[in-house]
Amino acid sequence: MQEQRQVVEVDTDQTKPKRFVFVLLDKFSMLSFASALDSLRIANRMSNRALYSWILMGEGGDVVSCSAGTTFKLDSELIELGRDDVILVCGGVDVQISTTKKVLNWLRREARKGLKIAGLCTGAYTMAKAGLLDGKKATIHWENADSFAEEFDEVELTKSVFLIEGNRMTTAGGTSSIDLLLKMIAEDHGEELANAVADQMIYSSIRTDQDTQRLSTPTRIGVRHPKLSQVIQMMEKNIEEPISPSILAKDVGMSTRQLERLFRRYLNRSPKRYYMELRLQKARNLLMQTDMSVINVALACGFASPSHFSKCYRAHYNTTPYRERGAQASRLSV
Repeated sequence: MQEQRQVVEVDTDQTKPKRFVFVLLDKFSMLSFASALDSLRIANRMSNRALYSWILMGEGGDVVSCSAGTTFKLDSELIELGRDDVILVCGGVDVQISTTKKVLNWLRREARKGLKIAGLCTGAYTMAKAGLLDGKKATIHWENADSFAEEFDEVELTKSVFLIEGNRMTTAGGTSSIDLLLKMIAEDHGEELANAVADQMIYSSIRTDQDTQRLSTPTRIGVRHPKLSQVIQMMEKNIEEPISPSILAKDVGMSTRQLERLFRRYLNRSPKRYYMELRLQKARNLLMQTDMSVINVALACGFASPSHFSKCYRAHYNTTPYRERGAQASRLSV
């Protein structure tokens, strides 16, 4: 039995499909890539027209693996593109390693033509490294935000699900590719088609660039207590210069003892311990994702001395920052 569907009529004078060029970096995110690709496929299906086409490119032009290990056959090496092509740089794990000199030079050359370029998931890192986001707002997966902010201070990093700044676009990863592509489909062919695509994908809540990528603090920690959420948000915003528990308590209108009891009751740890874990988590991200010195990582995470930083790090992660950095370097060189 043939599947029935309602075709969405679109007004368009385009003579050929708009082509999307997926640049697959090694260990790219499968979810970000598939979310974008299927949005285009379904747009064609729902309009019963070839509105979009696509091609898979990458360095070497042979095969590339996603972060889950599945291998994909590429259609082409990094060749010269047409002025109407749209580039989608698909990043994922260890994007610093897959952002090679050849990829950067190719991106800069194509950018000079005025092409639209988007970074999916950690693809924003590659765009920033190529200088394509200087003076612009951008977003990236929250796990990479700390290292990105340290390396690219000329880029205004936000927590948005996706961002469009002229002909430069970035997404936070995961299903945020759907939100960006739905926005582009709506601009090309109208809201009706974009909504039909979302409906086919069982995507019931289309997000905008005003939506943030992470869950709210209460949802993330599993506790709905307004003052506790407020204190945690203050902690997250003040990693480099930690605020004392007494000041945190005063700012939310309670005593230090009350704040202690609040953290013990809901999080089974003291405010000081929770704050330390936040700082150490950021430190580990910086050690794993940047080439910052251990001393600079310590300072960026509010530690006055490398020795104190090393002592706290060892107590929490059962290894030293120097060994963590060495292990990471060995893993990436394999």
